[in-house]
Amino acid sequence: MTSIPHETTGEPNPLRALTLGRLRRRTSMKWRTYPEDVLPLWVAEMDVPLAAPVVRAVTHALELGDTGYPAGTAYAEALTAFAAKRWGWDGLAAERSAIVPDVMLGVVEMLRLVTGPGDPVVVNSPVYPPFFQFVEHMDRQVLEAPLGADLRIDLGVLEEAFRRAVAGGGRAAFLLCSPHNPTGTVHTADELTAVAALAERYGVRVVADEIHAPLVAAGTAFVPYLSVPGGESGLSLMSASKAWNLAGLKAAVAIAGPAAAADLARLPEEVSHGPSHVGVIAHTAALTDAGGWLDALLAGLDDNRLLLAALLADRLPAVRYRPSEATYLAWLDCRALGLGDDPAEVFLERGRVALNSGIPFGSGGAGHVRLNLATSPELITEAVRRMAAALR
Repeated sequence: MTSIPHETTGEPNPLRALTLGRLRRRTSMKWRTYPEDVLPLWVAEMDVPLAAPVVRAVTHALELGDTGYPAGTAYAEALTAFAAKRWGWDGLAAERSAIVPDVMLGVVEMLRLVTGPGDPVVVNSPVYPPFFQFVEHMDRQVLEAPLGADLRIDLGVLEEAFRRAVAGGGRAAFLLCSPHNPTGTVHTADELTAVAALAERYGVRVVADEIHAPLVAAGTAFVPYLSVPGGESGLSLMSASKAWNLAGLKAAVAIAGPAAAADLARLPEEVSHGPSHVGVIAHTAALTDAGGWLDALLAGLDDNRLLLAALLADRLPAVRYRPSEATYLAWLDCRALGLGDDPAEVFLERGRVALNSGIPFGSGGAGHVRLNLATSPELITEAVRRMAAALR
């Protein structure tokens, strides 16, 4: 991981803003799933206060009673400006976008546009568990193309999966996670170009979940899938929800490459009824006015990655951890600890720290845990102390 710093804006690190006592007053999933003696570093919620521009925008909407149905393209326009500034990408066009309830429900709708019941959907395991759950629930078949030992896309394995996917003569899709959850891998332009070439060769449609796109480590460049040669026929889902902690304010943007505009145009009108209007307002404000807050968060996450690496080297040296290029998630290989396929269960029962089990992430997940880094350095330190104590 490079030492190039993030832009400094003078904003305080939001990861240091809240005490454990205040966090325990929250009623969301992260803080209500486990008993109070458990330290929760699992589900993808951040221990941060909301960015001030988001609070102002939502408060203003509530004061106006502006809580009706969403309308217009403000969210897509804000994302277009953000993409141009942050990623140097000017290929996001509001007229080739649609507001959807959230990224995973958007993924479902995009897959419905390009596949039919029983068709295969290729995924790179280990990967975000809802990729399996949502795809199977919509009567598609999940076909795994596991990542390589370096936690990057193995193009040979992916090609074989594509070959198998189209062998039956039906339609097939590749559900790309970019940046990748849980490994934090950021796919390069060359890798994505190779993916697009394979997809074109085998007639596989690419749907990209790019929800973690704003959350890249210093010195790392996120590359939108739709921006690479051959990506024109792809479909992408983006949202401000992960980067600004807005999961409870539902809204996301589905984006079509130029060659996929006709597919997106077939999206049923009723899908647009699902997003929250207040969510759209919040996400738009985040993208437009809360860039300084994001930069402070990214710098804090860079510090937390290095802290976790140092703590593990000191307290749990048998755990293999490669600081990620993106997301606020850490993928820990605990197989050398001798805790079996589900070390998360041991850390919970003996150490009272909640992490995500690697098993639901598919092939390559057994013996691993996912740890949420989006918290204070003090809580990360305490979590590693408890994990180490669980082995005694």
